[in-house]
Amino acid sequence: MNLICLDLEASGLGPHSYPIEVAWKSTEEVCDSFLINPDSVPEWTFWNEYAEELHNICRSELRQHGVTALSACQRLNEALQGCEVLSDAWEFDSFWLRRLFKAGEQTMAFRLVGLRDVLSAEELIQYQFVCKAQLRQHRAMDDVDHILEAIRSVRFSV
Repeated sequence: MNLICLDLEASGLGPHSYPIEVAWKSTEEVCDSFLINPDSVPEWTFWNEYAEELHNICRSELRQHGVTALSACQRLNEALQGCEVLSDAWEFDSFWLRRLFKAGEQTMAFRLVGLRDVLSAEELIQYQFVCKAQLRQHRAMDDVDHILEAIRSVRFSV
């Protein structure tokens, strides 16, 4: 089974936050990662310095290396069209994806699912134990790699 996992980093955790980094990777090692330029969406002004410290991405880096919200939507839709894409933080990631696709005036061409959609109750418990032992860097691709590693360890230990 080919599993695709996605992670986002954001400008904060509050209701005015927005996505600043997206990464996805499949178990077949197909992947993509990019920053999003908040200047491409005029109302994206909220910035939490704790979030910046956590993921170590500053606004100037986003402005310099980030793609527009529209480009981010198109890139995700082109790569993930028709797929079910896994998030380990469905509530947060779906919020930020909705915000991204609204800003880009696009419709998501893929479906975001949570861990409960792909892991049994027993596997979820094991997954949580594996994740507690991981040192996450709070960069989207690093987190995707850790999520896939945890799922593999749970699936192969069952």
